[in-house]
Amino acid sequence: MNTHLETSAATHPLAEARGRRRRIVITTMGSLGDLHPYLALALELKSRGHHVIVGTGECYRAKIEALGLGFHPVRPDCAWIRDPDKMRRYMHLRWGLFRLNRELLMPHLREMYDDTLAAADGADLLVSQLGLAARLVAEKTGIAWASTIHMPLFFFSAHDVPLVPLAPNLFQGLRRLGPRLWRPVLDFSKRRTRFLARPWYQLRNELGLPPTDEPNPLGDTHSASLVLALFSKLLAEKQPDWPAQTVITGFPDFKAENAAGLPGELASFLDAGAPPIVFTMGTAVASNPGTFYRESAAAAKQLGRRAVLILNDPRNRPLDLPDGVAVCNYAPFGALFPRAAAVVHHGGIGTTGLCLYSGRPMLVMPCAWDQPDNAARAVRLGVARTIPPAKYRAPRVAAELRELLDNPAYAARAQSVAAEICKEDGAKAACDALEGLLS
Repeated sequence: MNTHLETSAATHPLAEARGRRRRIVITTMGSLGDLHPYLALALELKSRGHHVIVGTGECYRAKIEALGLGFHPVRPDCAWIRDPDKMRRYMHLRWGLFRLNRELLMPHLREMYDDTLAAADGADLLVSQLGLAARLVAEKTGIAWASTIHMPLFFFSAHDVPLVPLAPNLFQGLRRLGPRLWRPVLDFSKRRTRFLARPWYQLRNELGLPPTDEPNPLGDTHSASLVLALFSKLLAEKQPDWPAQTVITGFPDFKAENAAGLPGELASFLDAGAPPIVFTMGTAVASNPGTFYRESAAAAKQLGRRAVLILNDPRNRPLDLPDGVAVCNYAPFGALFPRAAAVVHHGGIGTTGLCLYSGRPMLVMPCAWDQPDNAARAVRLGVARTIPPAKYRAPRVAAELRELLDNPAYAARAQSVAAEICKEDGAKAACDALEGLLS
């Protein structure tokens, strides 16, 4: 245990924050579920008097600057999230993460490094979700660096074995066998996939940085000073094989997203009747929804329940909508979910965290990436059921939802979990730890 970091995260008061304003750069990439936790950190740091720059895809510039935060573009841009063909490839359950690495991350690694280096000019601290480029910048410049992980999967713990999407059923069935089995399995997997990081080693060499013999930087790139686990301890406890300098903060709540409230038509629909079932695929996965929205509307009709479909793209609207089913392209989940009877979603960590906050039971249809692991953790908490994409058909969805809604144990447990999670202040805990690193 890193006593200094644990203590500073718990007790470091705002009045004792560093003696001068610091320039802090936060880099991230991905969907809104990936962006929003870092915006929560940025706003908390800004409220403490720091100058904060968020480095991410150009498509988020307007959103970030509207919050009064600095912005710097860091490639690759997030246009890939809105490309159905690319999302179809990247969402493959087994090979999606490999394709993301090979086709998106590694080809843009030099650009990521150059952009991060430019964003970090004059910075006192670099905070990064994806540490591949940030680590190289920190080593090259000597800037203090904190790494972050906002989903449990990427700690790859042998003591709390994640459902790796390459073989989720195998990992689920054998995860109880413990670290004696899983430590060599995970170590072997890291060595076998080290070739995927060749461009990172090549760039490191070009920059004149010393060689490293770690098993695989794709799974082991953690700051030696501070690692922030930006999720609730109810989802994953700190494990013996996590970096000792890890601080579990809780979910950073991006409250600013709820400030504008719900769209008027949606608010009126919610006011007009019983709490609906909310169906969403988030932002990235909604680019390739398949028949999700059509089957969801049909399931709501079979149940005789009101429903809200959050489409993300108007092209996802089903041709025939049953009575009592409303559609909306976007709504702040933090404001919507507490007004739902249940939430059906894809298992992204951002959506999962907001569901846990809301105290509503969930049905999860995990598609790829960290989603099977997040779904399994929600099931173990007693707040969720899961359904595979191949079986997402209206009769099966209706049956799962009937069990979720008619069994009071799910709602009771969801409320209990929410009460615990709402006691956490992820943004404050994370920023306390960051200021402790700077002190």
